[in-house]
Amino acid sequence: MHYLNYIDGDWCNSDQTMTVMNPGSGEAYATIAKASVTDADRALAAARRVVEQGLLSDIRPAVRTEWMLKAAQAIREIADEGALVACRENGKSLQDAKDEFIESARYFEYYAGMADKLEGSSIPLGREYVDFTQYVPLGVSVQIVPWNFPVSICARSLAPALAAGNAVVIKSPELSPLAVTLLVTAVESAGFPKGAVNLLCGTGSVVGSHLVKHGETDQIVFTGSVPTGRRILEDASYRATPSVMELGGKSAGIVLRDADVKKVLQSVRSGIFFNSGQVCSAMSRLVIDQARYTEVVDAVVTLAQSLTIGSGESQSDITPLISAEQQYSVLDMIEEAKQEGAKVLTGGYVPDLSGYFIAPTIIEATPDMRIAQQEVFGPVLVVMPFETEQEAVAIANGTDFGLVAGVFGESLSQTLRVAQKLRGGQVYVNEWFAGGVETPFGGVGLSGFGREKGQEAIYSYMQTRNIAVRL
Repeated sequence: MHYLNYIDGDWCNSDQTMTVMNPGSGEAYATIAKASVTDADRALAAARRVVEQGLLSDIRPAVRTEWMLKAAQAIREIADEGALVACRENGKSLQDAKDEFIESARYFEYYAGMADKLEGSSIPLGREYVDFTQYVPLGVSVQIVPWNFPVSICARSLAPALAAGNAVVIKSPELSPLAVTLLVTAVESAGFPKGAVNLLCGTGSVVGSHLVKHGETDQIVFTGSVPTGRRILEDASYRATPSVMELGGKSAGIVLRDADVKKVLQSVRSGIFFNSGQVCSAMSRLVIDQARYTEVVDAVVTLAQSLTIGSGESQSDITPLISAEQQYSVLDMIEEAKQEGAKVLTGGYVPDLSGYFIAPTIIEATPDMRIAQQEVFGPVLVVMPFETEQEAVAIANGTDFGLVAGVFGESLSQTLRVAQKLRGGQVYVNEWFAGGVETPFGGVGLSGFGREKGQEAIYSYMQTRNIAVRL
């Protein structure tokens, strides 16, 4: 099947195509039109027209609310169809792929409720003045979407941007761009003006770079790797373009002495093995009280060895990595860890299956090893012991990242004390990935800046204007 780009209300082909692989089989799945710089210029021009004519910003906000709710309903209606596409292009399970569409609908529902509540304030300056503030949209929002959760992460930024009255140009990921086209089809059906949403699939080095540097770009939203994020920020610096950056992570969960092992195992299963660990906020390190270390590690190894491995359509526990390149990268990091002296407790090999698989892996390492410092982006959990609470916090905070963190324990006072010491934009207590659409998410350090999700996120898509009137 062949997929298209969406520019100014039309689905557009191109002279060149890109092939999308099925990670579960290692075979070609579909093709998509490869966007060019000319296509990017057309998309930006369409978005600029919407901004200049006020097609989103000058209307009554309740109309945007209505469009957002219609979009949410349309997304729900295509969830099953979209899940199959996402499963085959991305490798994730059918249920996880469907959950992406359901979560996307929730983003539109959530921010629909905010679209007509973006109120300014009145500032008293004495009887001779009237002074007030307004929240106004930034304008044209360029959003560069990653390959691991393309549908839900696209909706995560698209929904608040539209609710705030911005026009959007989306650059979909080269490896998994197909399901995003279904998302945009659903949004298109809701009644938004032509040019309000544009979708391009092109290479990051050409189309992505062009969008970032372009004079019509008023905002950049990026989720992805640190090296790419750095390049984008360098380009954005020339025009001081406002940016929201959600980059990598090397997040740690601390297991205190009184932790409930069942809760820990549930979080290990979701925290590092969900989507085969291809999650920025994955629990890639487990820092365990020495008194419980052997018990917890044995249980974690048993869990890893019990997980089934197979394609997303087989509903296995461990699904493939996105590409052969990603598979090689994970294997290289495991091999390097072994050479540094780390011990592979289970996994660390490629199963005898077609596709890009890595067996669930548990590695015992020291905090200074690269495997414990750098993002792997695979089903690899590093385990380490600690003696004191202070040491546990130091290990958890001892990387350049700061996306999320977690702590497991039954003492309310201790878990909260530790949670408040952890470096990260979001801290989980007794459940990894606790929270949801309603809770702000983002990092510090090399994990980026700005916040997505929750009420706080929508203000990233607006600026405050002050109007002072002398009577």
